[in-house]
Formats: sequence, structure tokens, C-alpha cells
Amino acid sequence: MLPEPLYERALRRAQEKGVSLAQLIRDCLTSTLLGERVSEGGDSLLRDKAIYRGAAPKNMAEEHDRYLYGETE
Repeated sequence: MLPEPLYERALRRAQEKGVSLAQLIRDCLTSTLLGERVSEGGDSLLRDKAIYRGAAPKNMAEEHDRYLYGETE
């Protein structure tokens, strides 16, 4: 039911995450259709689109307070 390139990419992603292809598909559908967050690996701050969008700034480590709380002085 999936085009071969999409099937292969999905299968690789499932293997990377250590889940079955069926579970990956369920997680994607749940996330997309129901708007629920599905457990993923990696940094939760960077995954949370309500808090963080886009590529990380190069000075994120040094300036994290400014990025999180804005100018404090």
C-alpha cells in the first residue's frame, strides 16, 4: 500500500527507533490525526514544537537563559 521508497524509509526509521513498522505507522497516525505526542528519543525541548522551532542557534549553550527567559537585565 506504500510506494517502495516510502516503505523503505519507514522501515529504516522503525528499525532506528527499535519498533515494528506497524508501531511506527500507529505512532505517526496518532501524532498526526489526534495531535497526541508520541514518545520519541532525543531532547524533549527540541522535539516540542510549542516551545522550540527551527535549527538550534550556534550559541545556545552560552545563551540558554536568554533563549528560555528573554533579556533579564
